[in-house]
Amino acid sequence: MKLKPIVAACALLACAASFAQTQITVVNFGGANGNAQKKAYFEPYEKATGNKIVGVEYNGEQAKIKAMVEAKQVNWDVVEVESPDVTRGCDEGLFEKLDYSKIGNKADFTPAAIHECGIGTFVWSTVMAYNADKLKTAPTTWADFWDVKKFPGKRAMRKGARYNLEFALMADGVAVQDVYKVLATKDGAERAFKKLTELKPNIQWWEAGAQPPQFLVAGDVVMTTAYNGRIDAAQREGKNLQITWTGGIYDLDYWVMPKGASNREATLKFIAMASSSKEQAEYAKLISYGPTNVKALTMLDAKVLGKLPTAPANAKTALQFNVGFWADQGEALEKRFAAWAAQ
Repeated sequence: MKLKPIVAACALLACAASFAQTQITVVNFGGANGNAQKKAYFEPYEKATGNKIVGVEYNGEQAKIKAMVEAKQVNWDVVEVESPDVTRGCDEGLFEKLDYSKIGNKADFTPAAIHECGIGTFVWSTVMAYNADKLKTAPTTWADFWDVKKFPGKRAMRKGARYNLEFALMADGVAVQDVYKVLATKDGAERAFKKLTELKPNIQWWEAGAQPPQFLVAGDVVMTTAYNGRIDAAQREGKNLQITWTGGIYDLDYWVMPKGASNREATLKFIAMASSSKEQAEYAKLISYGPTNVKALTMLDAKVLGKLPTAPANAKTALQFNVGFWADQGEALEKRFAAWAAQ
């Protein structure tokens, strides 16, 4: 009789050991996106595989991944990263090269999603947004965003050079297709900062994605730049916030595997599931970010499609974020922006 508790304890230990082997840590940016991923990816994966997912939120700090890899103590299995970080991390040897034979057919994905060290998981956009309860005339261009006589009040913008310099040039009359050509020149960068200076007395900075909708609902600002998924989440809560898609900047987030992560097979299964058309269609229904698996688009109705950055009407005047440009010139421009913002 006395053996039973010992046997039971051994059984528990065995369970714990197998449990530890099949637990993967998935890191994302949290918020509405994190909630959508939990329902569309985490729960189906756990149900299908019996594996356990531990979700972790972060703010995109590549330094954390670098420290883990260099210390050879990697406890994150798969991480959602923004596009500049995929190439940078790949060049620095921070990420595993992906085995696409275990993920899916490359031809099923939008070309920008395919990277040797990562796979694009959704298309998102930084757009102009406003509160239709407080602003009766809708702004339609970035020139309107800058027009404080026609639309008096504060504007919110993300505190950083990225996106704002592009928006400033569009507000100053530069055509979408010429934005990076102009910004790459010394005169173009000067022009963008000069245009930002015009608006500076009316700018309220935001640093977290949750802030723009909060500012609009509170009436702190009349317009803001925002991640389209954050505005979508506010709309689902009944807020009358609207998006102006003209001149929005779209980009992709990617899944990467930090170098030396131990649960390789279980992680590749997760990435494969999160890259499948069925799961990506479910994700797009939960938050208005565009699937990278193009087959997912055929599974969505017109109402859902119409809110995605990848919808033809929304994409026709959009600018694709230029990763190469920001990899080359980003550091200098961000330093210049920080000095400018502090003045």
